[in-house]
Amino acid sequence: MSKTALVTGSKHGIGYGIAEKFAKKKYNLIMADMDYEGVKKSANALRTKYGIDALAVKCDISNKADVMAMKQAAQKKYGTIDVLVNNAGIYPFKPFKDLTEQDWDKVITVNLKGVYLVTNEILKILNKGGKIVTISSIAGFIGYQGLVHYCASKAGIIGMTRALALELAPMKINVNAVAPGAIETPGTQPIMNEELKKQTIAGIPWGRMGKPEDIAKAVFFLASSEADYITGQTIIVDGGYTLN
Repeated sequence: MSKTALVTGSKHGIGYGIAEKFAKKKYNLIMADMDYEGVKKSANALRTKYGIDALAVKCDISNKADVMAMKQAAQKKYGTIDVLVNNAGIYPFKPFKDLTEQDWDKVITVNLKGVYLVTNEILKILNKGGKIVTISSIAGFIGYQGLVHYCASKAGIIGMTRALALELAPMKINVNAVAPGAIETPGTQPIMNEELKKQTIAGIPWGRMGKPEDIAKAVFFLASSEADYITGQTIIVDGGYTLN
């Protein structure tokens, strides 16, 4: 019987790369995104390419009603799920001196509260022995100018991962996180010109920016039985950037 994975923010970029990795392994997929038409197109593409079953769901992870509807759709379609991947998030650049309360609240609400809402709801249909993997960031470990709110939210995910892992260990549910470094995605293209890209690569010992599949491999490992004895950890996937 096929296992089922739910991936938030999976229309494109890292989320799509993660969903594709599970599709290659013949998992059923629930692909959630705020852009329903976009994620529906992505789900259709993976369904056609890999011959798997994929359900597209519109979901704003910061909206509890949306999250509850997503859980109900997943439960109706598959009954239970085996893997939850919290990927959806935002990273609007803005200097701290210019940050409004609304700016702060939006990032914390999506990036941190959203992970709480999704995890809290999906836990109700997660199989015993299931896996929860959340996408944090190296910004949870090191600071970036213009991203104070983002750094705070991603550091929060690391702390949440450790604490939740303790609570869910008796249920044999693994809770881990992956912290990507600089990854080439459609979301980074508008803010990264060639000069900035060169500067970024110069600081990466591996000599290149990461790709969505680099993150997907780490996520799939943590979601597999190979990682049954790993919980509460955050794996950095950055080509060595944070070693400098």
